[in-house]
Amino acid sequence: MYKHDNRIVVTLDAGGTNLVFGAMQSCEFIIDPVTIPSRADNLDLCMQSIVNGFRTVIDLLPEPPKAISFAFPGPADYKNGIVGGFLPNFPSFRNGVALGPFLEEKFGLPVFINNDGDLFAFGEAMAGALPEINRRVAEMGSERQYRNLLGYTFGTGFGIGEVIDGRLNLGNNSCVETFCIPAGHDQTNMVEDFVAIRAITREYRRLSGSTDEKLTPKDICEIAEGTREGDKEAALESFRLFGEAAGDAMATAVTLTDSLLVVGGGLTGASKYFMPALLAKLRSTVKTINGEQVGRVQMSVFDLDNEEEFKKFAEGEARQIEVYGSDRTVTYDPMKRTGIMISRLGASKAISIGAYTYALAQLDAAVPAEPEL
Repeated sequence: MYKHDNRIVVTLDAGGTNLVFGAMQSCEFIIDPVTIPSRADNLDLCMQSIVNGFRTVIDLLPEPPKAISFAFPGPADYKNGIVGGFLPNFPSFRNGVALGPFLEEKFGLPVFINNDGDLFAFGEAMAGALPEINRRVAEMGSERQYRNLLGYTFGTGFGIGEVIDGRLNLGNNSCVETFCIPAGHDQTNMVEDFVAIRAITREYRRLSGSTDEKLTPKDICEIAEGTREGDKEAALESFRLFGEAAGDAMATAVTLTDSLLVVGGGLTGASKYFMPALLAKLRSTVKTINGEQVGRVQMSVFDLDNEEEFKKFAEGEARQIEVYGSDRTVTYDPMKRTGIMISRLGASKAISIGAYTYALAQLDAAVPAEPEL
C-alpha cells in the first residue's frame, strides 16, 4: 500500500544500550543508521540522546519528514505517547514520561509510538507475510484472500501483534498480549518463561547438567547441529520444549482470531528445531466429556514455508455447487485453514516498516475526505 509513497518518516529502534535512528521512504531505509548510546539510567541524558538522534537524522534528509514513528518498550499508554512502569531496560522512565508530546513540541511533527510486537505484525501485514501469501495464493488460481494476521517475535520475550481485517488491533489499553497466559504444561508459570532466550539456555543447562552461564541459544543451536561440543540430545530437547510452549499459546490466540501466523526474531534461525513441536501443538486435539477428539485449532494448520503444504493451503477443497432453483453455480470451499511462516523481512525491518506504514495510515485517516459533488 505504501511501497511507492514518497513521504519520509523518521524511525527509532530503542534498546537499553543503544538507540538506532533511521528514516524510511517507500518502505525502505534511505540513510545509514545513526547509533547513539541510550544512557537509559538517567532521564535527562536519555532524553537528550533521543533528541540528538532524531535531529541528526532529520538534518541528513533531502526533505522534511512527515512524522516520527517508532517502537518503545512498555508498559505504556501508546495512544497518548506516555511511557512508564516497570521497564528493565529504561529504568529512568518508570515514573512515567510523556515522550510523544515532548517530541512533538521539539520537532513540530506528529509522533506515533507503539509496541514492537504490534509494529512487527503491522509491517508483515502491509509489506511482508500477508501480501506475499495473498499474491502466491492468487497466482495458484485461488479466489481466497486473507486479512487477519498474528505476528509473534521470539527473542528476549514473547511478543505479539494482531492485525484484524487489515487494521492493527491496539485494544482498549494498548495491551494485546499472550506472554502472561499460563504455560500449557505448567499452569503456575507464565508462558514467556518457556518461550524466550532464557528458556533455551535454562532448559539446556537443566537437561545437560552444564554450569556454563555464558552459553547462548546460538551456541546451543550449534550443539544441536553437531558443530559444537556439548549434549546434542539436551540441545534438541530444549528447542522442542520451546516449540511446544509457543505452539500451545499460539493455538489459543489463532482460535480466537482466525488469523494467519508469522514469526520473527533472533531465535527463528533455529526454526527447524522448534517448528515441528510448535506445529504438532497447533495440530493437536482435545477431548469432549464424551471422549470425542476435537481439534485444538478449528482449522487445518499448514506450514507455509513448505512448498507442498503451501500448495494444499492454496488449493483447499474448492468445488462448484449449483444454486438451488437455477442453472448457476458458485465456488464452495469447505476447508477451514490457517498457516504459519517465518518472516522474510526479519523482525527489525518489519518493525520499521510497521512504524512507517502506521504513521502514514494515521496521517491519511486524519485528512478529511473530499466532499462529493
